[in-house]
Amino acid sequence: MMSLSGDGVLVALSARDEASPKGWGKVTQWGLWWGFCLLWLGSFAALAFAADTAPDEVLSVQAAVDEALANHHLIREAEELEKAAMNEEKSAQAALKPSLTAHYQYIRLEDHPYAVFRTNLGVQQVEMGHRSTYTWNVTLTQPLFTGFALSTKKKIAALDVAVSQVRREAAILDVIKYVKTAYYRVLLAQRQLDVAREAQEQLRAHLLDAQRFYEQGLIPYNDVLKSQVALAQAQQVHVRRQKDLELASADLNRLLGRDLARPVRLEEAEPFVPQALSLDDLMAEALRARPELAILRLEVGKAKEAVRLAASDFYPKVFAVGLYERTGKDPLGEENDYRNPDTAAVGVRMDWSIFEWGRTQSQVRRQRHRFKALEERLAEIESSVLLEVKAALADVQVAEENILTAKKALEQAKENLRITRLQYQQQVTTVTEVLDARTYLTQAESNFYAAHYGRHIAVAELARAVGRRDLNKGDLHGR
Repeated sequence: MMSLSGDGVLVALSARDEASPKGWGKVTQWGLWWGFCLLWLGSFAALAFAADTAPDEVLSVQAAVDEALANHHLIREAEELEKAAMNEEKSAQAALKPSLTAHYQYIRLEDHPYAVFRTNLGVQQVEMGHRSTYTWNVTLTQPLFTGFALSTKKKIAALDVAVSQVRREAAILDVIKYVKTAYYRVLLAQRQLDVAREAQEQLRAHLLDAQRFYEQGLIPYNDVLKSQVALAQAQQVHVRRQKDLELASADLNRLLGRDLARPVRLEEAEPFVPQALSLDDLMAEALRARPELAILRLEVGKAKEAVRLAASDFYPKVFAVGLYERTGKDPLGEENDYRNPDTAAVGVRMDWSIFEWGRTQSQVRRQRHRFKALEERLAEIESSVLLEVKAALADVQVAEENILTAKKALEQAKENLRITRLQYQQQVTTVTEVLDARTYLTQAESNFYAAHYGRHIAVAELARAVGRRDLNKGDLHGR
């Protein structure tokens, strides 16, 4: 039997070669060749597996944003919609230019068409055409005046292109915010897992101390039970934190267009540096840069043009027309025994709907009401944006204040646990005090990391509220 191990293959084949009769040498050579092939394939597979499972390079927040912008479906969707709007604009431009149409027709009559003439000799029937007639023509039409309908449609299409471009920028801002939020949540989940692991290890060590003190008769057995319960709770928290990290990493991978189970290694966030923020400047920036407001302003412009487009039906439509036609008894229309086979003509055509029971007037009024409704909506969204900026700035300020207080509380909790453990070693305090001190430290560490990474998330939210891809230090300081 051949083993996948290289040594095993060689040993088995060598044993068979020594004990076999003549003719087994050739078989042994083939076996050696296949053995080396299996070894080579196994080595290649091992290298490939190692490459796949090797930890990724450390990912910075900017690298994560760039990767998401290149792969996210929201960006691709916005790009496709922009292309659609651009083609619609080209279609509107083409409507202003001449159009060429062709027509072909074949008709077969039951009898020859004839004309009746009454003369002194009586009634006579004279054939006037063929029973089978082929007709084809080409028509060139140039709009001269359409009540400003075509030019207005062109303007609306151009505004649609501008809307699609702003929507693409809005999608970019959303993706940046999503990625940064997911990025810092992964870092927070990693820190919380570290806190849970540290708490579990310390409580396990404390349980050993409690068991030793109980064996020495220094503490009652219920103190050991309290330590065991605390350790079990810490183990449950540790499992929960592991799952939280897995979910946070999967969310980040989803935004980056990666496999959800792919391991991630992230660069640590920048340290906290207090900065002065100007609410007035941020609000002014939001009114100018928020894509939602820009889209609404463009929609207001479109609604204004829509009023003009609806009113175009009040006017006549005038077209210049050129026609060339052939009619005959053959498919090409070249043979005609009754008239000239070809005809060319130029002229002007006017179409005008004079009365439609107020339909056009109702359409105009509808578009005017829609225009006014969009103006009201714009005013409402502007006030909502200002409130959103104010709330986002408040979140940043709260996070910054929480960082300072949480840092101080963390130092106090560490010192409290140190002192309490020393007191417990000297049996001058109870196990309850030790467990409480460990709980205080766990909570203080969680609060500190939540405030630290929460501040980064709040800044990302503020940038989105203002309508910027990023807020650098110059943007954050009041001017």
